[in-house]
Amino acid sequence: MESQKKRILIVGGYGMVGSNIARLIRQADKSAELILAGRNPQNGIALAKELNHSETAYINLEEGFDLSKFKKIDLIISAVDDHSNIIRETAILDGVACIAVSELADQISPTAFLGLHKKIVAPVVYAGHWQAGILTLVVKQLANKFSHIKTIELAGLFDPKDSVGPLVANEVSGFVGDALIRKEGNWLSLQAKENPRTIDLHNHSSAIGHPLSTLDVPSIAAFTSAKNIRFDFIIGESIGSNKGLEASHDLYITIEGTLLSGEKRKHNTIVSGPRGNSHLTAVGVYLIAEKILGLNGQPEHKIGGLYLPETIVPSHNISNRLKEFGIEIIEKTLESV
Repeated sequence: MESQKKRILIVGGYGMVGSNIARLIRQADKSAELILAGRNPQNGIALAKELNHSETAYINLEEGFDLSKFKKIDLIISAVDDHSNIIRETAILDGVACIAVSELADQISPTAFLGLHKKIVAPVVYAGHWQAGILTLVVKQLANKFSHIKTIELAGLFDPKDSVGPLVANEVSGFVGDALIRKEGNWLSLQAKENPRTIDLHNHSSAIGHPLSTLDVPSIAAFTSAKNIRFDFIIGESIGSNKGLEASHDLYITIEGTLLSGEKRKHNTIVSGPRGNSHLTAVGVYLIAEKILGLNGQPEHKIGGLYLPETIVPSHNISNRLKEFGIEIIEKTLESV
């Protein structure tokens, strides 16, 4: 009988984000075959042995990406920078499910147009949201408290004490260009350095953030119709470091609007990942992979097409799901406006 084991190719699979993804998948599926690929596969040998049913492979995207070198693959996860979009384009053309996490809002159009010209027979997920969609999924759940939303202000706090791999490090050092925001219903492209915003932090201090073109901004606009949406990147002390623990990665969410009760309020929420940026991103990717592969007893999502994290992962219970991974949700008192 043909094996039903899932085969998952993780490009960047032994890096900090990729290794966290691999471990989360292994916890959910003891028999899935994992291929940990990258330019230095010898660096992934120890991890492959730890995970069982795993192997390493050489992939250098600068030399191309030939999927025919591998046996049947059920899911490709890209945990590396892929400026040529070769992984996702190959997945579309070969009919293989794919999750990619490194694109900004102005980088998704090439494969979006490819998807309009080609029939997509497996799920292909744009997961370049902050932490692969966790922020947007939480916003979608919180939005259900409101009948009308005017403004959504978001921020991601990076703690310099957080140990991160090259994928995250490249992102952290590259947040300096134009940024997409929505203001009074208009889409604007701002120079990040010239448009700072002050964000109130967990310890009653404040920090200066600068806007960034994450996919969260257009995604959240699509399901809330809020006329003002902005995401900012902050560098500062995290909740974890403040407590003398491991550096956490903290997401700040402020939603202003009219509650279902008719009251006009401002709702503040913090999502804190105690194991840092790389682990929080991996949890976001895992939740998508869980749906695509049908892990944890869920039905396998086989319908092809272009997806976003919030169009494939259920958001109604996302706070409780995140708590399963040790992620803290801090909802502050509602403020009248």
